Amino acid sequence: MSRASLEKKPAEVAAMFDGTAERYDLLNTLMTGGQDRRWRREVVRALAARPGERVLDLAAGTGTSSVPFAEAGAETVACDFSLGMLRVGTRRQAGVHGLSFVAGDALRLPFADGSFDAVTISFGLRNVADTGRALRELRRVAKPGGRLVICEVSHPPNAVLALGHRTHLRYGLPLLGRVSSNPGSYHYLAESTLAWPDQAALARLVQDAGWSAVRWRDLTFGVAALHHAVNPG
Repeated sequence: MSRASLEKKPAEVAAMFDGTAERYDLLNTLMTGGQDRRWRREVVRALAARPGERVLDLAAGTGTSSVPFAEAGAETVACDFSLGMLRVGTRRQAGVHGLSFVAGDALRLPFADGSFDAVTISFGLRNVADTGRALRELRRVAKPGGRLVICEVSHPPNAVLALGHRTHLRYGLPLLGRVSSNPGSYHYLAESTLAWPDQAALARLVQDAGWSAVRWRDLTFGVAALHHAVNPG
């Protein structure tokens, strides 16, 4: 099975996720001890999608994260560059009203300027080769006043918790990967998490991309973080 390097070449990352598409949601749950479901509920609350709005869920994978926005009455687009993920998603989410799947690259989104009332990305931004460019693309397709919510892995600010978290990433995830169908993906996810910027550094990247009112809050003691921002237009 494929694994990607920290160079995050799009073809490598897409191939890795193609290979894990059928078990992707289970993989997330195993890696996070079930916390991913609670984190996604926090995203739904933070984005506060409303009927009649148009929402982009980028790096949506199988669309599990997109369904609640559609159920809230928003026209929801689940976008991902892994065709394997999209195939699984269209099958699993068949019949969900208001949800569509679109293949797209985060660095060249296939949408017109100002297309969405809200944009969100969960656990996908660290897989993009150019974080700043992806954040600028998200701003481009958001309407003036449009909302951004990012849910991503992060780093616990508490030193003791941070040490335990790093130990889990360096040794726990690779050990779990030994019994998986794609052990390389566990190694990549551990390495990409360790290399990812902390909460404040990501907030600066969001602000540098032109977003305003940037703020964040920790989830599960900082293992993940939720960043909010607004497109000033």
